[in-house]
Amino acid sequence: MKLDDVRREYLKDGLRRSQLDDDPITQLEAWLNQASQVELVDATAMTLATVDTEGQPSQRVVLLKQLDQDGLVFYTNLNSAKAMDIKHNEKVSTHFAWLPLERQVKIKGVAKKLSTTEAFKYFVSRPRDSQLAAWASNQSQPISSRQMLMTTFEKMKQKFSDGEIPLPDFWGGYRIKPTAFEFWQGGGARLHDRFVYTPSEMGWDIKRLAP
Repeated sequence: MKLDDVRREYLKDGLRRSQLDDDPITQLEAWLNQASQVELVDATAMTLATVDTEGQPSQRVVLLKQLDQDGLVFYTNLNSAKAMDIKHNEKVSTHFAWLPLERQVKIKGVAKKLSTTEAFKYFVSRPRDSQLAAWASNQSQPISSRQMLMTTFEKMKQKFSDGEIPLPDFWGGYRIKPTAFEFWQGGGARLHDRFVYTPSEMGWDIKRLAP
């Protein structure tokens, strides 16, 4: 593969200010629904960027589990690398890439830990194996082998075989309170359409950005 020859034209209809909702959450919901309707794989997957204590950014994909006017919610191990980063610096960025639709959305915000009640409500809705996996995995920590992980998983199965699986005290979630949104739609000749939402006294200010 010759990387500098890899390219394609973006030939969708583009994006105009008149097509955007004044509220970025409503706009994000609309694009998320459209991505789901055309059955894009993992339409709710978003890349989450955090920064560690040495100023090193890190990214990983998490799944959006709730979206409303209070923000975007995801769940994780509270001892994970991302959680440690957030403990140090609550400012995060997340990114949706719906490439078959030639769309991207970038969101800046502040991540706040969910209450135990909120985390428990979601935890009990997960498949039983997912609940067990939360207990079995010391996320982000080195392990000697996959066999060790599976052995721990089987031990958790036996430990909780008689009833409900409790919420681990090291497992929970975060709500990202957005401070800025950028909606991107691909355009021909690399003349892409970009609109950024920033807070204003009247709600949200919307500006077009050069591609």
